[in-house]
Amino acid sequence: MEFQNGKSIFLQIADSITDKVVNGEFPAGKKIPSVRELAAEMGVNPNTIMRTYSELQAMDIIENQRGIGYFVNENAPKIILEGKREEFFNQVLPEFLKQAQLLGISATELKKHIEKIN
Repeated sequence: MEFQNGKSIFLQIADSITDKVVNGEFPAGKKIPSVRELAAEMGVNPNTIMRTYSELQAMDIIENQRGIGYFVNENAPKIILEGKREEFFNQVLPEFLKQAQLLGISATELKKHIEKIN
């Protein structure tokens, strides 16, 4: 995984894991890689993965079953999608509309281009 500047590595890893949960690569109820396994795979310090897992636990995306490992919460896909939708409507869409307005793009023009894409 290539990391970007401007966002903490542990948050970038958390985003990667949530994407894998949503696309089914890490199914609800199933075990995810251990801290050491994921750290080795990503080429980061295990403490970074621990911080990632702590963040995901706080979000109710994963849960720790002592002595067994970390598992994807049954409600994780729903929780993730709700969070991403909220982020889209509260952050991404307002910025998008601001840029469209600055560029003089009308709602009609936007609708036409959206329909082309779909």
